[in-house]
Amino acid sequence: MKFSFGFKKKKAIALPQSQLPRIKTKTLPGPQSIKLTESLKRFECPQITYVGGVYPVFFKRAQAANLFDVDGNRFLDLTSAFAVCGVGHGSPAVLQALRDEAKNMIHGMGDVHPNESKVLLAKKLSEITPGNLNQTIFSSTGFEAVESALKTAVMHTKKTGVVSFTGAYHGLGYGALNVTHREDFRKPFLKQLGGFSYFAPFPEIRVHGNKATAVAMKSLASIVKKARRSKHPVGAVLIEPIQGRGGIQVPPTDFLKTLRAFCDEEKILLIADEVLTGFGRTGSLFAVEKSGIIPDLMCLGKGMGGGFPISACIGTTRVMHSWGVSTGDAIHTSTFLGNPLGCSVALAVIKEIEEKKLVDRSRNMGDLFRKELWKLKEKHPIIRDIRGAGLMIGMELGTTQDIGRKGVLEIPATDKARLFIAEAMRQGVVLLSSGPGHNVISITPPFIISEKEIQFSVALFDKILKKIQENSTF
Repeated sequence: MKFSFGFKKKKAIALPQSQLPRIKTKTLPGPQSIKLTESLKRFECPQITYVGGVYPVFFKRAQAANLFDVDGNRFLDLTSAFAVCGVGHGSPAVLQALRDEAKNMIHGMGDVHPNESKVLLAKKLSEITPGNLNQTIFSSTGFEAVESALKTAVMHTKKTGVVSFTGAYHGLGYGALNVTHREDFRKPFLKQLGGFSYFAPFPEIRVHGNKATAVAMKSLASIVKKARRSKHPVGAVLIEPIQGRGGIQVPPTDFLKTLRAFCDEEKILLIADEVLTGFGRTGSLFAVEKSGIIPDLMCLGKGMGGGFPISACIGTTRVMHSWGVSTGDAIHTSTFLGNPLGCSVALAVIKEIEEKKLVDRSRNMGDLFRKELWKLKEKHPIIRDIRGAGLMIGMELGTTQDIGRKGVLEIPATDKARLFIAEAMRQGVVLLSSGPGHNVISITPPFIISEKEIQFSVALFDKILKKIQENSTF
């Protein structure tokens, strides 16, 4: 006789399945990619696509955590295509949302005659973001969301100055470029920039240890004090809760709380740029949740659309109402604001994240990946650091040089990082670099990545690092 206690066995959540890499061509790029490159060089501005070595490979199709190129090679994507496809490439739910909405309307009239999905998405964002962030400005790209936040800050505080941080990347539109720290991006356009930005040191734990927060806050307070006497007094502080292109830099756990208290004291808005970190990337739905703080404005993008270009700036009612009521011509808008396809896809992505518990999966798979990479670090001195949260991981490569009384000089292993990424590509694993020295291997795979694929990747990393240390030719 069998006894039932009323418990139902939980049904396993089916996740899209990926395959390990398979490279069929003798070299990368393959012949079809080379042919397409020659055509691209003729018709595209030469500044856009880098050509050389294994670049570029032309991808034709994507599924789950795999990318397939025009020559029939299969790759494992450890980038989520710039941290965008967290729910996986070609998610059935995303594709279905696109098909369903496309039958109704591909393009709408976002700020004049909106569509229903725009309302539903704005409502959903107010429900899932922390605290009382509940009014949204939609746009298409991450930098537009940042610029919406910068404008909102001026409307609310009447102060034009903005403090961001060393290593910061907030996009390349002229407003966002002002608060992006990369000199190579800024230098050609400095004479056209507004000059309203100031940069405080990002609190790197590895460099400053327990003093990281104090060092950054002391500098920030000094900047705000000096800015009061300039034509750009500070009205906002803009921060990535974890820096992305800056090298997957994670601040001390107390930093965001200290920063929030400082902004409140100075009556400054706190803007969180969660374009990369949002929607489960760091093992929580939004990275600010790890510190328990609520920003005044939050910038969203990338993972929100699962591959469809859509972004948003969401803020409190108090701050957003500083814009005033529309009189017929919105003074900040865009043609594709609240695009029906984008809004429907974003709703489908959020539903996928919730129903398949992908935030938990990002955290668990990220913990596993970092654990395995730490084991690798014990074998390879060239690995200087492993850091990150969830499936936003940085593996920093570097060497040290004893400089006597001054201590030890840390040298970014830029060339070796470049070799590492190129060899991984030849073996079918797609990676990107980050950090000012381009020596941090950024690992941001889809949340659906499996343990098997993680173990495969770590084993491949081990082989490549051995080759690098033996000075072998690739």
